[in-house]
Amino acid sequence: MTEKRSIFLSRPAALVFGLVLGAAGLGIAHTTEKARNNPPATIKMADSNEGPSKSSFAPVLRNVLPSVVNISSSKVVKGAPEMGAQLDPFFRQFFGDENGPFAIPKERREKSLGSGVIVSPEGYVLTNNHVVDGATNVRITLSDKRELEARIVGTDPQTDIAVVKIDASNLKPLVLGDSSRVEVGDTALAIGNPFGVGQTVTKGIISATGRGNLGIEDYEDFLQTDAPINPGNSGGALINDRGELIGINTAIIAEGSKGSQGIGFAVPVNLAHQVMDQILKSGKVVRAYMGIVPQDMTPEMAKAFHEKEARGVVVGDVSPNSPAQEGGIQRGDIILEVNGKPVADSNQLRMNISLMHPGTRIQLKLLRNGAEKDMSLKLAEMPTESAKVESDEGDDSSKALQGVEVANLTPRTAEKLGLPTSTTGVVVADIDPASKLADSGLRKGDVIQEVNHQPVKSVSEFQGAIKKAGSDPLLLVNRQGRTLFIAA
Repeated sequence: MTEKRSIFLSRPAALVFGLVLGAAGLGIAHTTEKARNNPPATIKMADSNEGPSKSSFAPVLRNVLPSVVNISSSKVVKGAPEMGAQLDPFFRQFFGDENGPFAIPKERREKSLGSGVIVSPEGYVLTNNHVVDGATNVRITLSDKRELEARIVGTDPQTDIAVVKIDASNLKPLVLGDSSRVEVGDTALAIGNPFGVGQTVTKGIISATGRGNLGIEDYEDFLQTDAPINPGNSGGALINDRGELIGINTAIIAEGSKGSQGIGFAVPVNLAHQVMDQILKSGKVVRAYMGIVPQDMTPEMAKAFHEKEARGVVVGDVSPNSPAQEGGIQRGDIILEVNGKPVADSNQLRMNISLMHPGTRIQLKLLRNGAEKDMSLKLAEMPTESAKVESDEGDDSSKALQGVEVANLTPRTAEKLGLPTSTTGVVVADIDPASKLADSGLRKGDVIQEVNHQPVKSVSEFQGAIKKAGSDPLLLVNRQGRTLFIAA
């Protein structure tokens, strides 16, 4: 507050301020005169040859800080900002209506700030997907103030990890630790660029490991820490007291505030490393797929299943033609072990399966009607097919559906949308607000089940159907369990 007042001081106020200081100066001089008869103060100074504080992390951080970078990205966003629709009448006289000469533009460039971690001398940088998502321009600032253009190598929205690359010399990559060995109570240091103020270090401990079912990402196995993580820390480093990278700072819980509440989450480095390896090798992340909807076993469910204790994961549903169905898994089975290791909950099972390679054969121990059974099945590749409908000269149906992106509907996506896991169709993954179908009422999250009365169960079937549909395709859409027709 004092600093702000000093900036806006008027000239007369500044003059009075100077006079007060002058009077204070005279008082100080008078006091000094009296003090000449006092004995000198004996002050003990620290030995300049002594080392740093025994509890200091400065030696560790000196080696780590050059590995953490600031990332600024920008992208073009369609549509006016929310405030544009709620302009006070007083301001409308300056900006006019949406078609006036001073109208707020329908496209604007949106900028964001985040952090990243150099993990190889070749210039590969780990960060969060949401830091660079949709960016048309990415710039990285190193600790030595060099500013460099970066290119996005690949992203994995399902774990919120992205890999970007810079071309530079004299880079100092961070040593990767082993996040599987991290324990509750371990020291944790978070490094990043919170609120854009510059590189900052905060300290805490690991509060929990294996956090999941938070609804932040599709695949969650977070390290939780009370080291303050704030906006701008995203993509930055979470390190241990040896200076090893153990996580990529990702999210916070902030009730009633934009700042840290002591509950921060980081993607474990082992998971981030695996995602990066797959991106570098194949340009995408390939996950194994079992084909079930797992449910956590609660004491109430255990009682209903006539089990003495709540253990394992209940199979809520089995997808048709999935590895689980082919392997003989049935709805109501309770999976106790995978490859000899106990299954704690549905999140752990989902994570373990997703980290395996398609084609891997796994051994299961499960309960069926109170009896233990050993079963084996071969995992397949997670269905991730998606496509954007592009316009094509002379193709009226494609023009009608331009700006719509659809994806295969998986049982888990159906469950998230509040639909039965047996629901078929393709889900609208994204839609351009300016598209014809958006005007007709199609929304993100809608499930398209028919095109001109022809059922569609996959992206390829959908694409084939719209090519046959003609200039006015009619869509049957399932929205939260209710169906409606939408004409393009």
